[in-house]
Amino acid sequence: MLSLVDIHTYYGNIHALKGVSLEVKEGEIITLIGANGAGKTTTLMSISGIVPPRNGNVHFLGEAITRVNPNKIVSMGISQVPEGRRIFPYLSVLENLDMGAFLRNDQEGVKSDLDYVFSLFPILAERRNQAGGTLSGGEQQMLAISRALMARPRLLLLDEPSLGLAPLIVKQIFEIIKKINSENNTTIFLVEQNANLALKVAHRGYVMENGRITLSDAASSLLVNEEVKKAYLGI
Repeated sequence: MLSLVDIHTYYGNIHALKGVSLEVKEGEIITLIGANGAGKTTTLMSISGIVPPRNGNVHFLGEAITRVNPNKIVSMGISQVPEGRRIFPYLSVLENLDMGAFLRNDQEGVKSDLDYVFSLFPILAERRNQAGGTLSGGEQQMLAISRALMARPRLLLLDEPSLGLAPLIVKQIFEIIKKINSENNTTIFLVEQNANLALKVAHRGYVMENGRITLSDAASSLLVNEEVKKAYLGI
């Protein structure tokens, strides 16, 4: 479904991604783990066109998207849930969800997807007229995921969904991630510092260090890999 081949991405003169290559197959949950500043978020930004790579190629469903505008990438079937949620704080829950469906004109489909996200997160249905900025951190994360789902993505990019959330809410969010993957066959690319949790829900994983992929394997194998356990699992 998605392939990155020898991606080099820069912020000015800072060489953030240094020859990153990886692939995501349809129906998978893939996780990318690594320390702060390793380049995980930049990888997602390079896929979604927000920070286009300077060199290398990104292909989605067989089509080159390396320098395609972000709005076009969304319309092709990729949605990103950004780190820190980035909801619209002064818009209501319903208005935030409408923004997720901004590029769509199938009103019946939009209504159906709205019902679906409310079934995933009933608390959002209760708070549909409440301003997004007044929600708790966990509720805002639910809203950010729901907003991305309103674009009806084939591939969902999740950037640190557990960040700053209580363990009980994190558990709930990750259960929903598995549900979205299994029920909708939505492919998921998960960037997460909580390596233990991420590897438990993913099919395969990649380890990133200093802008490079240093290891890739089945998630179950990475969970028992001694280097991974020592560096990322605190074991």
